[in-house]
Amino acid sequence: MKIIINILLVLLFFPALVSSAYLLVLTFLSARLPSLPKSKTQYRFDVIVPAHNEESGIVRTVESLQAIEWPKDLFRVIVVADNCTDRTAEYALAAGATVLRRENATLRGKGYALLHAFDASLADDWADAYVVIDADSDVSPNILSEFAAHIARGEFAVQAHYGVRNPDKSWRTVLIAVAKGAFHIVRSRARERIGASCGIRGNGWCVTKELVKKVPYRAFTLTEDVEYGLTIGLAGYRVAYADEAHAKGDMVASADIAQTQRQRWEMGRFSLVRKFLPLLLKESFLKRNAVLFDQAMDLFVQPLSYVVMNILLVIVAAALLRPIAPESVFYVWGGVLCLIGLLIHVIRGWYVSGTGVQGLLALFRVPSYLLWKCWIMLGKKSSGWSRTERETK
Repeated sequence: MKIIINILLVLLFFPALVSSAYLLVLTFLSARLPSLPKSKTQYRFDVIVPAHNEESGIVRTVESLQAIEWPKDLFRVIVVADNCTDRTAEYALAAGATVLRRENATLRGKGYALLHAFDASLADDWADAYVVIDADSDVSPNILSEFAAHIARGEFAVQAHYGVRNPDKSWRTVLIAVAKGAFHIVRSRARERIGASCGIRGNGWCVTKELVKKVPYRAFTLTEDVEYGLTIGLAGYRVAYADEAHAKGDMVASADIAQTQRQRWEMGRFSLVRKFLPLLLKESFLKRNAVLFDQAMDLFVQPLSYVVMNILLVIVAAALLRPIAPESVFYVWGGVLCLIGLLIHVIRGWYVSGTGVQGLLALFRVPSYLLWKCWIMLGKKSSGWSRTERETK
């Protein structure tokens, strides 16, 4: 009986230990990165905005992109009005963007909208690189100059920080800003420091024309951004991190609206874990490739809320089993140490997120957030690219 208990505790403890130890190492490597010298080459960029019924905010996004500090004749703002039933196309055109209208009742989703834009840009053969920005985002004025600096160093793919544009909306959006501080800034700085891949994170990413020709874009899952980042990783290309540039998008404050969005993201992620994790581990060992191994680790480590629940489950299970197997106390203390390591990672994420006291107060909402996460993952699942409802400003 004791043997069975110990085996079960080991299986339960292993992902918690690996995840917390891995995140702690990345935390210690997350100091600010040095600035890169400006590129002497003036690259041409197509800034692509996939949009589905975004008439309420598309003008603001286009205006933010047009304010980028890069020669105006060296970048184009292209809005893909994908299966729109509103005036997204008209508003984007009036704001000064080039508009590509796409209608396809069968092949729907952000991935297909991006493929349409990439194909059009490749056929036009004007741009040197393509930048993807969500339709509800503001960008830092230096985003193209930072991308250019990395391309000049020989990089083929670059990700800017993907932040939160409306952190003051509610405790939920503040908590998301803290989580993105940990997930995007802390981990990406560490990966850039060791020469690994920070991955593609959906908003504020750039790929060169040369890379798209070598690794055609064919990512159509619910998490098409992560999928393409893994695909180019397996092809031998990493994603660099532009620490000094950002793209900030709106996050939903309402639990009802957030539920469907969160279900889509996490269903998509679990699908990628099943598809790519074994392949990444296999290729990383066969090729002795640390970048691929790190990408496998990035997939293995689940969202912070699930890591916390895993650790708490270890502690509770080991404590309850102690009368039967006294040695299980080891797992209680092991779980406590994992929790401390994860707390250090979260605190570092809070610090770099810049949310201040508001962010610290939001962390006290974590228990209720964990219960909400458990509830939504037991609910009815949704699929496909549906526009996230925007809340009244």
